[in-house]
Amino acid sequence: MNPANEEHTSFITDRGLYYYQVMPFRLKNSEATYQRFINKIFANQIEHNIEVYVDDMLVKTKKARDLIKDLTETFTTLRKYQMKLNLAKCIFGVLSSKFLGFMVNERGIEANPEKIQALIDRESPKNQKEL
Repeated sequence: MNPANEEHTSFITDRGLYYYQVMPFRLKNSEATYQRFINKIFANQIEHNIEVYVDDMLVKTKKARDLIKDLTETFTTLRKYQMKLNLAKCIFGVLSSKFLGFMVNERGIEANPEKIQALIDRESPKNQKEL
């Protein structure tokens, strides 16, 4: 949260006046504000060596020898803006993984076979309500 905007998030309780120092995700437009922030801080990397969508991030490289350089650039940016990662959700050095419901591998981005199978196995709607 920009310190100049903290006073705009103030609220009163029986214990005093409070304001947010970080933007909680329950505030109106917080997701859009966060996405704009991410787009701004990673502007020189997006579509070059990183893909981001809200809180999902994928560092990509065409050559294995460039991966450490690209990760270093990403971690430097994260540190600069004091952002944290959830280590339990991080995957490093994997040639194939899921990202936003798609499979990402050495061939590129492909449809997730599990999602395709779920559509194939789904029963056709039998009435207007099911449709």
